[in-house]
Amino acid sequence: MSSTKAAAAAAVAPEPQPFRIFIGYDPREDAAYEVCRHSLLNHSSIPLEIHPIRQSELRASGLYTRERGPTESTEFSFTRFLTPHLAGFTGWAMFVDCDFLYLSDIQNLVSLTDDRFAVMCVKHDYTPKESTKMDGAVQTVYPRKNWSSMVLYNCAHPKNKVLSLETVSSQTGAFLHRFSWLEDDEIGEVPFVWNFLVGHNAVDPKDPSTQPCAIHYTTGGPWFERYKDCDFADLWLKELEEYEKEKQKKGDEKEKIVKEGKEENGIAASAV
Repeated sequence: MSSTKAAAAAAVAPEPQPFRIFIGYDPREDAAYEVCRHSLLNHSSIPLEIHPIRQSELRASGLYTRERGPTESTEFSFTRFLTPHLAGFTGWAMFVDCDFLYLSDIQNLVSLTDDRFAVMCVKHDYTPKESTKMDGAVQTVYPRKNWSSMVLYNCAHPKNKVLSLETVSSQTGAFLHRFSWLEDDEIGEVPFVWNFLVGHNAVDPKDPSTQPCAIHYTTGGPWFERYKDCDFADLWLKELEEYEKEKQKKGDEKEKIVKEGKEENGIAASAV
């Protein structure tokens, strides 16, 4: 191919489709959501399309009708399983709890996706030590705990069609959180550093592969008074500070534009 043709082909090459990420949202953890979103965008080398999963919006649109049970510590305890539906049952998409902080480029995780699997996740062997978490929510113990807290969904996989609106609103927690609609060999595994559990996983200073890529404040993060001094709190607070500075800057810029617009309108009016 000539250089001219190659340049022409490059000129019309389609833009890469953003990778879709759905973050569980709970009004009690708004700051956690904003920091999680900011950290994803802050480190990503690929375009991202990020959506909060808000239970109130799903209910208003008739997509979710399940009554909230006493063991649901967040509003996204079950709405998370609507991810394939929300992604149109096409391509790959990710669900993640809002209490994550990303330290590495999400492209490095996306590159691990494998169409042989219906889902991919960190296969934790985790039993919590406390009976409560976050702001006093009940801590539940069950097999495959935390597997569903960060999941790469192969949304087009035939088995994921099981996750219909009716199923997500009616099936048991055991069925959903244990991925019981899948065979074991349909669940792929990614390194634990992409769902690094604070208080459970550990960094080996002699092994770089144990450095967290995504920190999960699974029992509660520094946005709760009870966990303000937890491990890695400083990293979360630093990201929060960056987010707030950017938010303030955007607010100042918007205010400036509005002010300039009013001044221009005033000049135009006086000229008439």
